[in-house]
Amino acid sequence: MALLQEMLADVGPRWGQDISAHATTVKDAYLPLLRAASKAGVTRVDDLAYGDHPRQVMDLYLPSAAADDPKSVLPVVVYVHGGAFVLGDKDSNGEMFGNVLTWFARQGYIGINLEYRLAGEAPYPGGAQDVAKACAYIKEHIARYGGDPSRICLIGHSAGGTHAAGYAYDPLLGLFGKDISHLVLLSARLRADAAPDNPNAANVKAYFGADESLYDERSPLTYGAASRIPVFIVTAEYENPLLDVYGLELA
Repeated sequence: MALLQEMLADVGPRWGQDISAHATTVKDAYLPLLRAASKAGVTRVDDLAYGDHPRQVMDLYLPSAAADDPKSVLPVVVYVHGGAFVLGDKDSNGEMFGNVLTWFARQGYIGINLEYRLAGEAPYPGGAQDVAKACAYIKEHIARYGGDPSRICLIGHSAGGTHAAGYAYDPLLGLFGKDISHLVLLSARLRADAAPDNPNAANVKAYFGADESLYDERSPLTYGAASRIPVFIVTAEYENPLLDVYGLELA
């Protein structure tokens, strides 16, 4: 653990210089720990479809006791992974990001690991539309797995946070997070920007389009103040430039 902490302290200040390489370093370092972590007491249902596209699927992580209890009514956590709009999947190395939902299931929640279409096939507002479609499906069907459709917490990380916030705030969709009760945004890109110091500027353009004059009206941050959904805003230390500023703006 000490070696892991030393590695993180070394990589952190240099994170933005080569995000892809540093992300791989961190994931590789954590992988043995995740493989060794207990998954006892969790029943997993893989690739439940909420749409017709191959990426419109989700994995369910159910507390094993609740799976056998027809009277169970558990809160639900939905996790939307990141990937800078053009990369990533819900099960990137066999452990991430299922570890997040495994933890929640072991605490008595129903965990849902959500997949969505990437920018190449689904530019703005495609990611937010997928999150909306999935949340509607979950609200309609989660009771059969012992979940409470009135207690759905949506967690979005990085680009997944952008999509979660778009679903909750963007008036173009007009859904305003209607199927969720709570929202968590982890290092989410809440404002579209292609600034020179944004290491993911090309990926922002891939999702939000090349016309930067449209970025304000397509940014979740523009509309967040109108929402009444309880939201927890988190930005990691040494995160990509300006994500902390955008998180503070939303707060």
